[in-house]
Amino acid sequence: MRFVVTGTDTGIGKTVFSAALAAALGAAYWKPIQAGLDEETDCQTVSRLGRLPSERILPEAYRLRTPASPHLAARLDQVTIEPEMLTPPATGAPLIIEGAGGLLVPLTESQVFADVFARWRIPVILCARTGLGTINHTLLSLEALRSRSIPVFGIAFIGEEMAETQRIIAAMGQVRVLGRLPLLDPLTPERLQWAFRDHFPLSSFQERTA
Repeated sequence: MRFVVTGTDTGIGKTVFSAALAAALGAAYWKPIQAGLDEETDCQTVSRLGRLPSERILPEAYRLRTPASPHLAARLDQVTIEPEMLTPPATGAPLIIEGAGGLLVPLTESQVFADVFARWRIPVILCARTGLGTINHTLLSLEALRSRSIPVFGIAFIGEEMAETQRIIAAMGQVRVLGRLPLLDPLTPERLQWAFRDHFPLSSFQERTA
């Protein structure tokens, strides 16, 4: 069982969702490219919130200092990203792979994350916030996935309940809704586990790709 977790934008909560999903499935976690090392990295966040042991946090292929688009962070760090060398690691457990930002975030001057996902052909879970503007961003992201024949497993909403927004995205995007992760304050491993269990039936992640 392998999933790519991506988002309609940066900072929408896909790392928190990845932590909850990895914990629920007993999965390993891999962030291919980490841009920004001064604060808590996504691997560290997933380890803390998902309470994943160190052996289930797989090392990044690239660790870049600057919190920016990977193509820019790599240039500033004088690192050459080779997208064709990015290959999901083998693991005896389910695997959660988290992208950086949205689908069209540049890795190089000529390739974006979606190009790598198209090569992998691993089912994608698209995280989308429920706030204003999400309909446009989510439908555009679904178009970007399908134009590259990337399998879409489903959508995970993050935020407060917005019934009409969620309904129209599912209908117009012809996408399965896996659930909605509410905003949690305080955000603790225990509260995240409870919220995920209450809002995401685990059976949803064992069904075939949409």
